[in-house]
Formats: sequence, structure tokens, C-alpha cells
Amino acid sequence: MKSNNFAVVMAGGVGSRFWPKSRKNLPKQFQDFMGSEKSLLQHTVDRLLLSIPLDQILILTNVNYKSLVQVQLPNFKESQIVLEPHMRNTAPCLLFASLKIQKMNPKAQILATPSDHWISDPKVFTKDLIKAFNHSSKEEELMTFGIHPTQPNTGYGYLKVSDSSNPISKVLEFTEKPSISLAQKFLSSGNFLWNSGIFVFGAKTIVKAFQAKQAKMYDVFSQGINVLNTTMEQEFMNNSFQKVDSISIDYAIMEQSDNVSVVIANFNWNDLGSWSALHDQLEKDNNNNAAINVIPHFENAKGNMIFSSKKKLVVLDGLEDFVVVDNNDVLMIYPKKKHQNIKQVLDDIKSKYGNQFD
Repeated sequence: MKSNNFAVVMAGGVGSRFWPKSRKNLPKQFQDFMGSEKSLLQHTVDRLLLSIPLDQILILTNVNYKSLVQVQLPNFKESQIVLEPHMRNTAPCLLFASLKIQKMNPKAQILATPSDHWISDPKVFTKDLIKAFNHSSKEEELMTFGIHPTQPNTGYGYLKVSDSSNPISKVLEFTEKPSISLAQKFLSSGNFLWNSGIFVFGAKTIVKAFQAKQAKMYDVFSQGINVLNTTMEQEFMNNSFQKVDSISIDYAIMEQSDNVSVVIANFNWNDLGSWSALHDQLEKDNNNNAAINVIPHFENAKGNMIFSSKKKLVVLDGLEDFVVVDNNDVLMIYPKKKHQNIKQVLDDIKSKYGNQFD
């Protein structure tokens, strides 16, 4: 019996908060940040293959990254690599992919996931995913995975849920990246979860939601339904993507819908959205330093995140809570508490030196 389970892996971002390791020609999803000899994209696909057939996984990426995907995922057919001609955030590419999948299988249940998250226990993730697939196949609901917060993190979106003790709960409201005081209130209330940005929905349900909430975008893409999954698809995609707005699936659909539920995640999750998040995930020495590709010689050094692109002796003395990245043509030494500003730093560098360090 053929499975109705499909997956859409979003792999088109540039990962600018991981600059200078993540660069425009080699974004973070195509790199190994965990010392595992596999990229984050490869780990993502390995995890999905536990419950989804390989030929029912689509990789959504920028046209510039086609060869990177093909090298890292050699078992994928060219038709499974969907090439976005323009960066338009997550809503347009997910609608396009959902229309493709609905045409393949009207009963399809779709997992939409980033390619650059770290989930250390794939078997537990699979159990939660199957729970979500089973629920969405019976109910016309849009689903996300909620993570129990461990700290008042201001870099995540939050979900207010009706009952955080139930395995599946109704989402009452969304809050995007709250202030520290509001995040602390959320943490103490007990009925707020981090929004993982990993979604499950029936193809029929998500397409219906776009028809209702993003009618213009739906009208643009629905004109090409006849050419989806054919050799004419890319030409249509090239012409249509420039006609739609750049908007995330969260703003376009999830936050505007009243049929959103959350699966309370049992798996360990880290969005690896910054050097600080990577520091949280990695093993640390007795002084809370995390290091990759480093022969350490540290004195009075605490709480640092140190990365070298090549195995190298690194000497630190008197440094506390910094990010130190030595990556080919760039050396960055930057306060860890300001990790969210690295994207702006890169913008400043580009305005001063051009794109040579992008």
C-alpha cells in the first residue's frame, strides 16, 4: 500500500546569522556544524526516511544551490529538487510544493520542515511525526510542533495553547520574538511553547487555507496546475515567482487561521539559528567553552564558542562569552550576547567592502 506521507524540505536560505562560516555560496544547511561528517540537510533527510518514502520527499532550494543538493543527495531525482528562481520566504514555496503534491496524491499528508535544525533523537521525532500525520489525516487542521521552553529565549516565536499537558492541543495565539520580560511571563505561565517552525497538514487543507487567506498568491500558482510535475514546470515557476509577495508561512497562513493545533514535541530540538544556539547544543569543557576543529589552550576563558575551518591550535586568555570564528578569509571575535546582530554586521561589511566577504 502506497504511503500518503510526503515531506517538503526547505533548503533555500543563506544562514547569515552563522556568518562567516555560512556564506552565500555555501549556506549552513549544506555544512557540517556538529562534527558528524554529514551536513544538516543530510541529517534532515536521514531523519525523514524513517517514515517517508524517498521518492515522496521534495527539496525546495534556490536555483543557485541545485548542484550542492545533487552532490549531497545523489539518490534524489532531479524532479524532486524544486528550484526557486527568486527568494520569496516560505509561504510561496510551500504553496507551490503543496499544489505539486496534491496533484500527485489528493490524500497526501505533508510535513514541511527546515533543513538546518538539529534533532538528536530521530526515532522520537518519528513517533511524534506519525502522531501528527494520523491527526491531520482525520481533521482539517494545520499543525505545528511545540517545544517546551527551557529559558525565556527572545529569538523564538511562542504559541499559547489551550492545554500544554495534552499530546495535541489547540493553538490560541502566536507571539513572534517577544521581549525578555514577556518571554519570562510566558515561561512562568506554563501554557506557552516555542514554535519549532515544523508543520504538518493535509494537502487539501493547506491549499484551501491559501485560497482563503492568500487568494492572489493562490491565483498566480493555480494557473500552472496543468504543467506541475512536467518538463514545463520550471518555466512556469520562473515566471510566476516574481509575481508573488515575499512572506513567511507563519504570517501568511498560520497566524491568520483558527484551525491550528500543536503536537507537544517529545524530541530534543535546536533550531541552530545562531552561534549561541550552536554553543548550547555542543559538548562543553569545564569552563563552558564549546569548540569545533580546535586544539585548545585556554586560560581564564569561559563560556566561549570557538570554531576553526581547519584544525588549529587556538590560544585564549581572559576571554569570556565570545564567539571566535576563524574561517578562511575572515576572523570574527564577537560578544556572544550580541549574536542576533551578526546579520547586521554582515550588511555593514557588504556596504563598506562589497560582496567579497558575503
